Amino acid sequence: MHYVELQQPKHITSLATSAVLVSVDVNVWSATKQDRGISSEVTKLKRADSNAGRFVKNLLANNIYHKDLVNYRQTIYNWLKRSTYRWNVSQDLLPTINLEKFKSEYDEHQTEFYRLLDDFCDRYDTIKSNMAFSQGDMYNADDYPDVSEVRSKFACNLYVSEVPEQDFRCQVAQDLANDLKLQYQKQAEEIVKNVLHQQTERITNVMESIAHCCGTQEITKDGKTTTKKRKIYDSTIEKAKELCETIRNFQLTDSEHSTRLRSVANQLDDTLQGVDSEKLRVSDSTRERVKNDVEDILSKFQF
Repeated sequence: MHYVELQQPKHITSLATSAVLVSVDVNVWSATKQDRGISSEVTKLKRADSNAGRFVKNLLANNIYHKDLVNYRQTIYNWLKRSTYRWNVSQDLLPTINLEKFKSEYDEHQTEFYRLLDDFCDRYDTIKSNMAFSQGDMYNADDYPDVSEVRSKFACNLYVSEVPEQDFRCQVAQDLANDLKLQYQKQAEEIVKNVLHQQTERITNVMESIAHCCGTQEITKDGKTTTKKRKIYDSTIEKAKELCETIRNFQLTDSEHSTRLRSVANQLDDTLQGVDSEKLRVSDSTRERVKNDVEDILSKFQF
């Protein structure tokens, strides 16, 4: 039987040297509990089988301090999605050029998460007592853990790991080696394709936003029509500049798509040189030039 060496595609080596894998786990206490007694009462009242339904109590009745804490988990996940590219179900791809900024922003989110947790825990005993009124006859003090146990149910952790770079040297039969190599290459190519797609979508969206904000709108009030400049936000311009830098320095492939994407990033970066939101607000000529340049780039940037 003939054996061959299974090699990894070059895309993975590129990813391994220019990016890391990150995951953020945010754990929260749902503050819910199934009540079998009430479930039994309801099913009997409705003349249903005892397994036909169940009653779940919301122990904190949407208390604002708990709700803010739970909602902040989604805020963190939304930020993570904006800051990275999808790798698999549990990890995301982060360009190393953005690692310092990403870590700084994560630290801010983690600090805010634990501040909200402190606020909630400081009030927990009072909240628990108030639930005796909110829950009525459903209230059961045994449903509520003590505050130290509650605190342990919340956590916010960042995990960083390297993109796998091993050669995957295996002694396998020829047919199996070919199948594995083909599958491995296909997965790598799909990841690269997905990153390019997300970069294209993000830079297109930010250019459309800049072009829109640099325009004007007509407002009719009391029968009179006036022309008003649209608002331009600092975050939009900064996001555009950061995205240009990422695309220029995070080069995964030399494909035509990637080359055109870097060209667009360079053109947009040139257009925004020396430009900030304040200058766009006060200078009509700068505003008009940026709008025209961005629309010109967009008109040529088609895939």
